[in-house]
Amino acid sequence: MATAQTLQLGGFTVHACASTEQAQKWLQPGFPGVVITDVRLPGKSGLDLLAQSVALDPDLPVILVTGHGDVGMAVEAMRTGAYDFIEKPFAADRLMETVRRAQEKRTLVLENRRLKAAWLSHPDMPALTGQSPALERVRTLIRSVGPTAADVLINGQTGSGKEVVARQLHAASGRKGPFVAINCGALPETVFESEIFGHEAGAFTSAHKRRIGKLEYANGGTVFLDEIESMPMPLQVKLLRVLQERQLERLGGNDPISIDCRVIAASKADLLRLASRGGFREDLYYRIGVVTIDLPSLAERRDDIPLLLAHFVQGAAIRYQRPVPEWTAAQMAMWQAQDWPGNVRELRNFADRLVLGIENLSGVGPAAEGRGQEGKPGNAVQSLPQQVDAFERSLIVQAMATCEGSVAATAEQLGVPKKTLYDKLRKYQLPTGRGLDA
Repeated sequence: MATAQTLQLGGFTVHACASTEQAQKWLQPGFPGVVITDVRLPGKSGLDLLAQSVALDPDLPVILVTGHGDVGMAVEAMRTGAYDFIEKPFAADRLMETVRRAQEKRTLVLENRRLKAAWLSHPDMPALTGQSPALERVRTLIRSVGPTAADVLINGQTGSGKEVVARQLHAASGRKGPFVAINCGALPETVFESEIFGHEAGAFTSAHKRRIGKLEYANGGTVFLDEIESMPMPLQVKLLRVLQERQLERLGGNDPISIDCRVIAASKADLLRLASRGGFREDLYYRIGVVTIDLPSLAERRDDIPLLLAHFVQGAAIRYQRPVPEWTAAQMAMWQAQDWPGNVRELRNFADRLVLGIENLSGVGPAAEGRGQEGKPGNAVQSLPQQVDAFERSLIVQAMATCEGSVAATAEQLGVPKKTLYDKLRKYQLPTGRGLDA
C-alpha cells in the first residue's frame, strides 16, 4: 500500500498488516518501532489496536490515520494514549516527519529503560554512553586493547570521561585485582613517593610501620594514574624503571618487589609537547603510551547529548528519589548547541540540577524563578511555533558550524535552496559569514 511504500522509501523497515489481528504478532513488550494504524479496519478497529498497545506498553507510539469525520474521535484517542493523528489525505512529508519524531521518542524511551536497568544491576560501573562515530572508535579500542596487558595512555579534556574509559578497560581485562585510582595532581610531592611505592618502617620520621604503596596494592589489578602530567620529575624516573622492570623498591627498602598490575595513565595536556619543553620525560611518554586513546570533547559528539542526559537524569532520579523531568525537542536542541566546556562532567552536574529542580529546563538559570505551584517552568513555556523555530534555528546553527560558516555548504547539507537558507538566516538574525556563534 502507499503508506508502506512511502515509509520504505524513507528508510524504515515496514511490517504491513491488513488487520488488527495480523498486527498482534508484532506487538511484543519492548517492540522497538512505531504503530501506524487507520481508525477504520476490517474486524477490530484502530482504536482497539490503540487500546491493546497502550495496555502492552503505554510508551509505545501509536499514530492514527483518520478520515475527515474521524478527527474528533482521534483527538479523544490522543487523550487516552495515541502519539499523534494524521488526517487523510496527507502529504508524504507530513507522514515521514511524524513517524521520525515518534521513532526518536521510542528509541529514547527504550534507551532510558536500558540505562535504568544498568543503573540498578551495576550501580558502580560507569557506562560509556553514546552512539557517535567518535565514541564507537573508543569502544573498538577498549574491546581490542582491554583484554591485553598493554599499558594505556588516555588523552582528553577535563570532564571528558577518562576514568570511565579506564574502568571500562579494567573490566574488559578480566583482571581479578582491584582498580586503584590515583590523582597525581592532588598528591603533595612530599608524600607522592610513599603513596605510590610504599615505605618501610623507619624510612622517615613518621613511618612507624611498613606501608604498601598503590602499585603494590593493585597486584593483579589496574592502577589508574590521572593527571600524570602533574607527577614530579624525579618520580617520573622511578616510575619509568618500575614499568620497564615490573619491580619496585619501597621507600627506605632495598629488596625488589615484583608487581603485576596494569598501568593506565591519563592526561589533559599534550605530553609530547610538554616533553619537548622539558616538562615531562619523553621516555616515560613512550613507555606509558604503548596504546593511546584520544577522547572526543562533548562538542565533538553533540549527537550523544540526548542519550547522555537521559542516562545521567535516570541515575540522579534514582539517587535523589525524584521523578524524571521531561523536556521538549526544542530544549534538547538548545542544549546540544551549547559548548559544555566541562564536557560530560558538566552535563552530569546539569542533570543533577534538573532532577533536583534547581535548574530551569531552559538550562539558563535557577528553576526557582518563574515556576508555578506545580513546579513547572512559568516564563519558560513556549508555544508550538516558538519551539519549532527554536529547533530549526539550532539545526541551522549546528550545520553552519560544521560547514565553517559556508552558506552554500550548509544549504547542501540541510537540503534546502540557498535562498531559503538566507531567508532563515535573516529570520533568526544569524550571521552569514564565517565564525557563526550560537
